[in-house]
Amino acid sequence: MKRVRVICHPLLQRQGRDMSITPITTVEQVSLRARVEQALSAAIITGELSPGTLLTVPTLAAEFRVSATPVREAMLDLEGRGFVEPVRNKGFRVTEVSDEALRDIVEVRQLLEPPAMAELATRFPSEELPALEVLAQRITDGAETGDLRAYLDADLEFHLTLTGMLGNRLLVDLVRDLRSRTRLMGLSSMLETKALGDSAAEHRELLAHLAAGRAGDAQALMRRHIHHTLGWWSGRAEGERDE
Repeated sequence: MKRVRVICHPLLQRQGRDMSITPITTVEQVSLRARVEQALSAAIITGELSPGTLLTVPTLAAEFRVSATPVREAMLDLEGRGFVEPVRNKGFRVTEVSDEALRDIVEVRQLLEPPAMAELATRFPSEELPALEVLAQRITDGAETGDLRAYLDADLEFHLTLTGMLGNRLLVDLVRDLRSRTRLMGLSSMLETKALGDSAAEHRELLAHLAAGRAGDAQALMRRHIHHTLGWWSGRAEGERDE
């Protein structure tokens, strides 16, 4: 039987200090649920909350300084994403993603995102470049400061913004869902290397290819960028084969 541990994580403590304990309206309740889910999902994605960790609603509510309702709703959302599973009379356990499942996610992303960037290069709106460069800088700043939450938030916004420029809402939803299911267990260990900075730099490189209309280069870079999920971001050497 896998040993589990009850969560009392510094990331959650930092998030908790930022949250209000004033009475909650319906709108505020949704906002609190989203903030709890974002904090927990970021910790799970990066491996700060490892598989097998037991999360309890009362403990999390105390950590975040909110009522149990938004925490419980956030946990149900995370269960729907496959990040946690219910443990009877205890709470929720962080699930483990198999190498096969991770490869399946990456395979589907490779079928969608690189061709999308190749298509975007043929009709990239140059007037959007300054705003995208700001997003790319936020990604770089997150890498340089070691703020993984900021890095992930800016990275997601950057890629969904680019995908959205193609005008296909379904494609954006599919890319968002696939990215939300991806685990990056080696991301925190990348802070001690130059790999995170190298990955961040690829966003500016992608923008350069798009702005210049280099469809083939944009597609190839996007394929390499996604493949980091099986390399750096999974805690493996980048050249290591994933059999």
